[in-house]
Amino acid sequence: MNIPTEMAGHPKVSPPPSRGREQGYMRKKVIEQSVLFISVLKWLFLASCIGILVGLSTTVFLSALEGAIGFASGYKYYFLLLPAAFILSTALIKYLAPEAKGHGTEKVIEAIHKRSGKINPLVVPIKLVATVITIASGGSAGKEGPCAQIGAGISSFFADLFRFDDRDRKKLVICGISAGFSTVFGTPIAGAIFGVEVLFVGGLLYEVLLPSFVAGIVGYQVSSAMGVTYFSEPLYFIPNFTSVYFIRVCLSGVFFGICSLLLIETLHLIEWFAKKIAWHELKKAFWGGAVLVILALVFSPRYLGLGLDTIKTSLEGGDVPAGAFLLKMLFTSITLGFGGSGGIVTPIFFVGTTAGNAFGSIFGLSRDIFAAIGMVSLLAGAANTGIVQKGR
Repeated sequence: MNIPTEMAGHPKVSPPPSRGREQGYMRKKVIEQSVLFISVLKWLFLASCIGILVGLSTTVFLSALEGAIGFASGYKYYFLLLPAAFILSTALIKYLAPEAKGHGTEKVIEAIHKRSGKINPLVVPIKLVATVITIASGGSAGKEGPCAQIGAGISSFFADLFRFDDRDRKKLVICGISAGFSTVFGTPIAGAIFGVEVLFVGGLLYEVLLPSFVAGIVGYQVSSAMGVTYFSEPLYFIPNFTSVYFIRVCLSGVFFGICSLLLIETLHLIEWFAKKIAWHELKKAFWGGAVLVILALVFSPRYLGLGLDTIKTSLEGGDVPAGAFLLKMLFTSITLGFGGSGGIVTPIFFVGTTAGNAFGSIFGLSRDIFAAIGMVSLLAGAANTGIVQKGR
């Protein structure tokens, strides 16, 4: 007697799929993989184009800035031009490209989230000129935000020129931001991650991560080939890691977190105060510059401009005033709140290194080590970019 397979306890075996179904499935997979491959090639090409354009543009900006700083620093009281510089910077931005106002990064983030990355093309030349005027005359600001804004503006113009849709424009602009950060930092991988990470608090847009890497690397190679040199300070120390040392690092993290909060709140407070003053913007710019001149004469011109010499001294464990980080917060907040144009990352480095130097001095620890820890901690805390600090 023949017993059915199911009744005998054996599972029912499905018949093999037909040859036609197998071919259809394979054809579908080949099409999917081909589309994916073409998409990858497309974005590698577009990211390379953006990297070249942004690399060339930021090279022009960085070269102009270096030349202007070199010329101005030949005069002892160059910073007396701050009121006039702030008036000129404010007028350029107010009447020609209002989107260029601020330290750059926040306007780019706003454009990404609210306008799919659409940016006024005039932002690029206006931001470039206004930032050079501000920093060369002694304004306490950085060059990273403007480079990101320049990269975003060029990418947006590129997207409009070739009629990309909103989704692709947004991706291109993110690539431009990453290329801008990479060319100004001189760190293509960390700069690219920073450009993606700074747009989203605690997150990354992974679909554009590879194009951002490519744009960042290409932009860095272009700027390096064009003769751009980068600030670097080798660190020649290896800390003896013990449980006590770990506790000290944790305590310093709390201190640097407080410094990050204090920097952010100082920026917001001065900005709020500037808005509350019922004066014309050009008048506010004049008095903002005048206040900086007075502060520089009372304290020291070391808190003006980029402050790279003080950053270098701090990282070498040299002597830096204990309150240097507090004064830099004030100088930077006045600069950005009263008409100056520039970024915030270099001032963050200044605040971080000098705060770390002060922490080491107060507690009898290695000032160079904690200056380095302070630099990355302040950037992570003030810019909401914790991941990129592990890659620097």
